[in-house]
Amino acid sequence: MAISPSIIYHHLIFFVLLLLINLQPCPAAGGSWSLVLPSIGISAMHMQLLPNDRVVMYDRTDFGTSNISLPDGKCRPNSTDCSAHSVEYDVVSNSVRPLMVLTNVWCSSGTLMPDGRLVQTGGFDDGYRVVRIYKSCDTCDWQEIPNALSKQRWYATTHLLPDGRQIIIGGRQAFNYEFYPKESATEAAISFPFLVQTNDPNEENNLYPYVFLYPDGNLFIFANNRAILFDYVKNLVVKTYPGMPDGQPRNYPSTGSAVLLPLAIKGGIVNEVEVLVCGGAPKGAFVNANKGIFNVALDTCGRMKLTDPNPQWAMETMPFPRVMGDMLLLPNGQVLIINGVSAGVAGWELGRNPVLSPAIYQPNNPIGSRFEIQNPSTKPRVYHSTSVLLCDGRVLVGGSNAHDKYQFTNVLYPTELSLEAFSPSYLDSNSSDLRPKIVLPITNAKMQYGKQVVMVFTISGVVDLTTVSVTMVTPSFNTHSYSMNQRLLVLDNGPATKIIGKSRYQVVVTSPPSGNIAPAGNYLLFVVHKGIPSAGIWVHLQ
Repeated sequence: MAISPSIIYHHLIFFVLLLLINLQPCPAAGGSWSLVLPSIGISAMHMQLLPNDRVVMYDRTDFGTSNISLPDGKCRPNSTDCSAHSVEYDVVSNSVRPLMVLTNVWCSSGTLMPDGRLVQTGGFDDGYRVVRIYKSCDTCDWQEIPNALSKQRWYATTHLLPDGRQIIIGGRQAFNYEFYPKESATEAAISFPFLVQTNDPNEENNLYPYVFLYPDGNLFIFANNRAILFDYVKNLVVKTYPGMPDGQPRNYPSTGSAVLLPLAIKGGIVNEVEVLVCGGAPKGAFVNANKGIFNVALDTCGRMKLTDPNPQWAMETMPFPRVMGDMLLLPNGQVLIINGVSAGVAGWELGRNPVLSPAIYQPNNPIGSRFEIQNPSTKPRVYHSTSVLLCDGRVLVGGSNAHDKYQFTNVLYPTELSLEAFSPSYLDSNSSDLRPKIVLPITNAKMQYGKQVVMVFTISGVVDLTTVSVTMVTPSFNTHSYSMNQRLLVLDNGPATKIIGKSRYQVVVTSPPSGNIAPAGNYLLFVVHKGIPSAGIWVHLQ
């Protein structure tokens, strides 16, 4: 018996409606964009917030002149290049100062040390083994130490350790790790077979490995699609985790991103540690992109509770495929995913279809309802784009240069010299009466391990004291879609938050118990109320 076309049509309409009803779309939650500066003179390939609310940014030294001159008629030695390839941006005055960097910092790494110096490691060519130090002041500049590294470090990852040194892991054809500063002139690099095992001979896909300090003092290290817990003191793999279920690569040049989800301290202990790895590009995408075939990026995230007796990856789906996206921890414990493209891979001219809309990931929501799409930017931020969290809760966004020199015309994605700021919806004006303002301690306060800290803050609107929490965020070093040293701690509340005056409140928290949970150094401290953070204050943990 023939079925009437009208019946088929009505059945199709029914099923489409049923599908639409049952879909759980990612709602647009807002957020807003503002242009901070139309040009800083360089394309910000690397970015680090300093504890005086200045941001160091730098690019490369070997692509020709930038669009900002060095001061006082200076030129790089033995060169006709009188332009700067590094700048310091002052958040408060919204101004830029050029800096002199001598050797090539392209695709390098860095760590903000406990004393507030940015210690930057490696780079390309004459910068392979160089350590550069920047201590911020109005007239300060980069200091460079040649041959300070044992091995060439290009696309390496660094992490601050509990003893105040940094570990430098990997890099192109560098299957080893080393420390800085060194304890002796003869201290050598140490072989790291895990990087050999995760190295794809055609695509690598294990550069800029994701490294996080675990609360027991070991390191969680993720490269390509595999992860281990590593005792760097004994040079020993403590634990091998299951591989990512889809087997797809997540590190450069496939270039996803990763964060350690907020660490809640209770009774001096962190009971749960979770990692989140999102985006990237499928196997073969790098080879294909070099042939002009641009594979759709990965739209999946893997989340794993490392403290489970038998940890397993739980896979989730993002609103968009995304490669070269940055993942930043916001002061309220949410994760911002920003920048990148939806096809291709990292590399010159190898990405397509910019993803202009950030997404917010809410770790505590049920799976399937964790992502919220945010309002889009108008500026593509593709290869070599960067982002960092600022003290006021905004996210500074810069960079984007998919070319081997600056190109502003006749290309798909022109070199971008501007700085933008993304303001999450917690900064909306309609939330201002719910936003805390920290009164005590004052900025640059000292904190000692395991000690109680009395915090006083004001809120002008209706307060729900049960929702108050205090978070500490590490200022991270961002490049190539990964924020090194990134960490957010939810501090242990002591007595309940109490009212101490008109619109004035007090909460007592306990600072982190040890350097394994929070290495000594500079942190941004926030009070969060109903998911809305205060502006941060700088504290120094010691």
